[in-house]
Amino acid sequence: MLNISFLVHTFALSLSAVPVTLKITLVSLTAGLIPGFFTALARIYRIRVLSGLSAVFVSFIRGTPMVLQILAAYSLLPSILHVLFLRAGIKADIFALNPVWYAYLVFSLNTTAILSEVLRSALLTVHKGQLEAALTIGLTAGQAYRRIIIPQALTAALPNICTATVNLIKNTSLAFMMTVKDITAVANIEAAYGYNYIEAYLDIFVIYIIVCVIVQKLFAAMEKRLNRYRQTGVSNAGS
Repeated sequence: MLNISFLVHTFALSLSAVPVTLKITLVSLTAGLIPGFFTALARIYRIRVLSGLSAVFVSFIRGTPMVLQILAAYSLLPSILHVLFLRAGIKADIFALNPVWYAYLVFSLNTTAILSEVLRSALLTVHKGQLEAALTIGLTAGQAYRRIIIPQALTAALPNICTATVNLIKNTSLAFMMTVKDITAVANIEAAYGYNYIEAYLDIFVIYIIVCVIVQKLFAAMEKRLNRYRQTGVSNAGS
């Protein structure tokens, strides 16, 4: 039988950890967007060396379990840095670093790999003739991308960015492995006292559904607004 009082109590505690989950998500998206964009460009234009390195990076990140990446970042990386700091004579206690930084690292690298593929496919939807036309009328490549290519590509990429964001929010539940007190960690800590794991997992389930639905609604509103803007622009151009 469910412990209703524990269910309600843990739900409130877990809600207080939602900002931690959202902060990890926001930092990872922000940190991964620009590198993901340039990684996509390197692969589209087949830039020597960079294109190969980008392909290896994306394949490695997407081809290895995130749990393994977390274990490497949280358990192996600090030990390696500690040895390197000692040899370099640097006095820094790497083990005192807030574990949330390891979460930022792991999820940012994953987000970079995912967004690079999302943005690459979105950029390829924009006809290359538009870039050529922009260069013909005197725009630089940077201006053409900023004013013409990127707005169209972002519109095409928005649904996939939404999916990537929702998946990222769900994947941040693994941050508890790095002792980050996110939604999952808080619920698990509370459940450990009386072994009320069923109630704790129900709380986690409901909270993630609520958060993900809200994010999907926000992206849907953004997509609707962008589509309306594009339609307005087309009608104004036609008139």
